[in-house]
Amino acid sequence: MAGAASAIRVIPTGSALGADVENIDLSRELSADEFAVIERAWMEHLVLRFRGQRLSDEQLVKFSRRFGTLDRAPIPTDTDPTELPEFPEVLVISNIRVNGKPVGSLGNYESEWHTDMSYNEICPSASILYSIEVPPSGGDTGFANMYLAYETLPAATKARIENLTCRHDSSRNSAGELRKGFKEVTDPREAPGAIHPLVRTHPVTRRRALFLGRRRNAYIIGLPLEESEALLDELWAHATRPEFCWYQKWQVGDLVMWDNRCTMHRRDAFDANARRRLHRTQVQGERPFLEPLPASA
Repeated sequence: MAGAASAIRVIPTGSALGADVENIDLSRELSADEFAVIERAWMEHLVLRFRGQRLSDEQLVKFSRRFGTLDRAPIPTDTDPTELPEFPEVLVISNIRVNGKPVGSLGNYESEWHTDMSYNEICPSASILYSIEVPPSGGDTGFANMYLAYETLPAATKARIENLTCRHDSSRNSAGELRKGFKEVTDPREAPGAIHPLVRTHPVTRRRALFLGRRRNAYIIGLPLEESEALLDELWAHATRPEFCWYQKWQVGDLVMWDNRCTMHRRDAFDANARRRLHRTQVQGERPFLEPLPASA
């Protein structure tokens, strides 16, 4: 299958991250050479888009498992339906209702900048999102390059955050909805969730990236609350600057995968009367860590 691998084209978006991968059908078994091309492109571009795919849930899960063990779908909110029982690894993201009941999560409203499931001790390495129905406009997904966000920080800020850690609130999802079984958080210092370094080392590329997770109820351990809030506001404003971002405008049959270790993402709102349905999988990762800089750095 070396010939098939050589036919794959990787075309960068020209923005801070992202690339299209062409001449590949993800519904079939990929050769080792083909998978190696995809994996290399993913490490280089952080976000990959495969257009014109036609995948069943079984095929989506099979492709996703090439990257590692899959997570189960995340904790639902009180309004979420039961996910696909035959594929517990697949999260349905949709605003569609059948007989008045939602068939998926996250509705039609804006989803704020976040990293998937950063509130867990072990965070996913990859998220893979496949579009089945999309609205004529809106619902675009933005991605931010957290390598660049870190590398462009002032030296004094880098030194300040070198050994700081942050708690990632687990009580709400990326749309701000309270998750089932959680109580309202009024003081970020008391929020539930995992504690991770503000700067993490990517386990494959060994590059450093800012690791912010999500803004709401975040708290930098050990700082006075006002100081934590001010520093987080500064880091978030820097990390989400337009020059670090790229936006995906969805078409039916798009499969987009991203590296949760070095990106953040968000979603635009869209017309509630338009139908949108996407299926997502997540690949298990590792506990975020920070390697010390070499003595010469």
